[in-house]
Amino acid sequence: MDKVKVAIIGAGITGASIARVLSKYENLEVHLIDKNPDVGWGVSKANTAIIHGGYDDDPDKYPMRAKLCIRGNRLWHQWVKELEIPHVWNGALIVALKDEDFKELEVLLERGIRNGVPEMRIVDKDELFKLEPGLTREALGALWVPIVGQIGPIPAVIAIVENAVANGVKTHLETEVRGIKVENGEVRGVETNNGFVEADIIINAAGLYADEIARMAGVDYFEIHPRKGEYWIFDEGIPGPKRVLFPTPTPISKGIVVTTEISGHLMIGPNAQDLPPEEKENTATTREGLEEVWKGAKKLWPQLPPRSKVIRTFAGLRPEPTGGDFIIKAEGEVWGFINVAGIRSPGLTSAPAIAYEVAEIIQRDLGIELVEKKKWNPYRREITHFFALSYEKVNELVKRNPAYGKIVCRCNKVSEGDILEAVERMKFIGVKTPSIDSVKFRTKATTGTCQGSFCRPRIIQILAREYGVSPWEVTLKGKGSEIGIGDVKVLVRGE
Repeated sequence: MDKVKVAIIGAGITGASIARVLSKYENLEVHLIDKNPDVGWGVSKANTAIIHGGYDDDPDKYPMRAKLCIRGNRLWHQWVKELEIPHVWNGALIVALKDEDFKELEVLLERGIRNGVPEMRIVDKDELFKLEPGLTREALGALWVPIVGQIGPIPAVIAIVENAVANGVKTHLETEVRGIKVENGEVRGVETNNGFVEADIIINAAGLYADEIARMAGVDYFEIHPRKGEYWIFDEGIPGPKRVLFPTPTPISKGIVVTTEISGHLMIGPNAQDLPPEEKENTATTREGLEEVWKGAKKLWPQLPPRSKVIRTFAGLRPEPTGGDFIIKAEGEVWGFINVAGIRSPGLTSAPAIAYEVAEIIQRDLGIELVEKKKWNPYRREITHFFALSYEKVNELVKRNPAYGKIVCRCNKVSEGDILEAVERMKFIGVKTPSIDSVKFRTKATTGTCQGSFCRPRIIQILAREYGVSPWEVTLKGKGSEIGIGDVKVLVRGE
C-alpha cells in the first residue's frame, strides 16, 4: 500500500493531537514538525490549563468553537486516562458580583444548553458558599458547571507525542519551516532549515505563526495577532479554591481566573492585552498588567497572600484570528493544504476534537479513505512518579534502581531516577538538545519554592553526562540559552 505523506507544522497541543489521531491509520505516514527543541513550547506552554465546559462560545458567531469545545471536553475524559496525564475534574463557578450579572449568567446557561453542556445550573448565595467557602462575601450567586477540569498542558503535549511516536509518527524538532512547495495547485512538501520534507498533505497547526505559514502556500485571507495574558503563581501550601473561579465574562475575555493549578499552587490570571501581529514573541510581563490581574483576582478571592509568597510571574500568548472563530478547513485553491489556525481559547479543550475534525476533512474533502491499523496502541508507556509512591513502593524501586534514592529537587521530591527517565523519554521523541526546561516539564524539578536554585546544577551534570556534552553546552531552553560560566564554576566546586 502506497502511503499518503502528511506533514503537520506545529507540535503544540493541536498539532500533537492531530498526529496522535492520524497515527491510527495504516495508509498515512505522519511527520510532526516544530522549530523548537522540544514539543509544546509555543502557545501551549503558558495558559490557564483549563478544560472548559462549552457554555461560553456562541454557536451562531463561533460555530467551530462551540461544536469542538464540548466534544473536546468529553474526549479529554478518555485521553487523560489512556495517556496518564495529570488532571482534576473540579468544576467551575462563574460568579455574579452584581445583580445585573445574572442576566449574563442566564445567557451562558441557555448557550450551554444549546451546545450540549450537561448538569449546569445557576446556584444561589447559600449553595455557592457551600461549594466555595473562601469566595468574596460580595458574591451573589454563580453558574455552576461541573464538567470543567484542569490538566498539565505541557505534560499533556509530551504524553500525546510519546504515544504518537510509539504508533509510528516521525518528529522533526529544531526544524523551522521556510517555505511550502506547491506545483500545479497541489502541495508537494515543506522546505526547512534541515532540508525538504516531502508531503501530499500539509496541516498548518503553527499557532501564532499560522497566518505566515498559510501565506507561504499562497493562502492569504486571515491574520493572527497575539493576545497576551499575565499570571501570578504562589508558593505551595497557600490555600486556594477547590473549583475554578471565573468572573462574569466580558466581550473579549473569560476574565481573570482564580484557581489551584494541577500541582497544588494558587494561580491567578490572565488579563487580556491585544498586541500587534509583529509582537508574536512578546512574553514579557508588565507592572501594569500584573497589577490588573492582582486587582481582578481580589474581587473574587480577597484573601490573596502577601506578595512575598509569589514564586513566579509569567505571560502567555493566544493566537487571535480574523473573525474570532477557529479556522479549520481544506483550502480549495491549494489541494492538500489544511489550515488549523486561530486556535485560541478554548483551543486546549478542543484539541482532541480538532484532531478528529481534521481526519474527517482528509476523508470528506480530500477524498482519501483512511484505513485503520489493526494494532494501534492508545496507551502511553507507564511513567514512574517517585513523589507519588508509597514508602514501601519507594523502597522496592530504590532496590531495583538506586538512582531513585538520590533526591535532586527537594521542593518537589524529584529523584535522579526521575530525571534519567525524563531524559530517556526526551530522546525517544527526538529531543536533540539537552535543556533544563525539557526536564522541568517532565518532572516538575525547578518549579518549587526555590525555583531551581538548589537542583539546577545537579540537573546540568546529569544532562551533560547523558547527552555526552560538556556542562556549558547544556541549555536552559534550547540553542542560544547555553549555561553560562557562572553555572559552570558552581558545578566545578560541587555546590
